[in-house]
Amino acid sequence: MTLVQFLDHAAVVVFALTGALVASRAQLDIVGFIFIACLTAVGGGTVRDVILNREAVFWVKEPTFIGLAAASAVLVFFTAHLLESRYKALLWLDALALAVAVPAGVGVALGMGQPWSVVLIMGTMTGCLGGLMRDVVCNEVPLILKQGELYVSCAFAGALAALVILATFGSAREALLACAAVTFGLRAGSLALGWRLPVYRSRPPRK
Repeated sequence: MTLVQFLDHAAVVVFALTGALVASRAQLDIVGFIFIACLTAVGGGTVRDVILNREAVFWVKEPTFIGLAAASAVLVFFTAHLLESRYKALLWLDALALAVAVPAGVGVALGMGQPWSVVLIMGTMTGCLGGLMRDVVCNEVPLILKQGELYVSCAFAGALAALVILATFGSAREALLACAAVTFGLRAGSLALGWRLPVYRSRPPRK
């Protein structure tokens, strides 16, 4: 298994866990758990593969991805009640999922010989869209849209770090690992230390 394949598998499992946790907060049945988990797990990668016109969408080519997502949903269905704070667990699992999904998107785009601009967008998109779909379908405020939240910026910075390392050292493996580290580091800082971006504040018009 290549590093990119490992990252894709890890992203599917961890994002599926987050989807199932959101389903537990919405008090859905087990079918709802599986649906939301699968949607979250493969949403970003599906859009990525369609836009890049890959030979086949990754989970269509390898249906075990759906099995992994479904198994993760069933696991959460029977264990979510054991968590002291499901929302806190959701935030940290989501941070981990972002940190593996972004380098997965970067790796796929690099493997297809895409230019740097497309690599940046594919990395960011792969990391963010699954969670966005999850939150919208479950009628929650999307994490990526919360005031000042470091989320899309973490994904973008991680993808940018991968390009810088690749240009400097020429090692795709090191580039993807740096991408994961930067993405998770920034997101963890946002959660643990309260790092935020400045937000727009309206002011009364001047006379």
